[in-house]
Amino acid sequence: MNAVIRAEALRKTFGKLVAVDDLSFSIASGECFGILGPNGAGKTSTIRMVYGFSPLTAGKLRVFGLDVTENPRAVKARIGVCQQENNLDPELTVLQNLLVFARYFDIAAPEAERRSHELLTFMALEHREESRVPDLSGGLLRRLVMARALLNRPELLILDEPTTGLDPQSRHQVWERLEELRADGLSILLTTHNMDEASRLCDRLIIMDGGRLLVEGKPAELVLHHVGRHILEIVDPVDGLAEFLGKRQVQYENIGHRIIISIEDGSDLYREISERFCSGGCAMRMATLEDVFLRLTGRELRE
Repeated sequence: MNAVIRAEALRKTFGKLVAVDDLSFSIASGECFGILGPNGAGKTSTIRMVYGFSPLTAGKLRVFGLDVTENPRAVKARIGVCQQENNLDPELTVLQNLLVFARYFDIAAPEAERRSHELLTFMALEHREESRVPDLSGGLLRRLVMARALLNRPELLILDEPTTGLDPQSRHQVWERLEELRADGLSILLTTHNMDEASRLCDRLIIMDGGRLLVEGKPAELVLHHVGRHILEIVDPVDGLAEFLGKRQVQYENIGHRIIISIEDGSDLYREISERFCSGGCAMRMATLEDVFLRLTGRELRE
């Protein structure tokens, strides 16, 4: 595999806190690769090491075949980064933010102007080029940050939760642009809490928790392996269901007022359960990546 990123036994500590613990993965050229995990899992710490913002505590990390510790400038010249935070200049217009950023890559003024207009059109921002940053909505801000990350024509685009806080229309606009970029062969690394986003965009992904790798694979294959094809949810089940499922050797989760059952071929089982045990309602649906995520990382709230 022609690896754009190859990480081996990555470790990142902050004093006694271990943020990333013995993490290994690789990303092929042209691949969209996702990193999923609950808050505090180590996602952002991982990608900050990739783009050279945070030094490695231990392990090996190569990007484009280059050691990021020994060749940080060469690596940064070939990547684009869209961080969680809005770090645009509020005193500048949309277009000026791009033109000023182009100077960091020594892009000549005429070329910077051409690329900026091209990217504003690509991100559907051409009508706002004279607007100032404080006047933009959250969706427009994220699209502008992404346009800026593409200004140097990167070979790798790194996105840290690119659609957090966006309304459905803005989120789908961002997804469509990312799908176009992936179709053009751009390698993409993203972190996300949005399971629909990961399922739609990622060729492969990892789920991590507590700084460690839990699973790796293609989204659909992870769903089949860890959950199955179908999920049956029973709200306020009557007594006896758990005993019934135990005798049938059916895998399930009991979360108090709700029982969640994983089934391969659920038509007969669904009919029997709905007739005998459903007082509050039964619903059968396709299993999703969110079911995998919750099964592996738990359902408790994280700070």
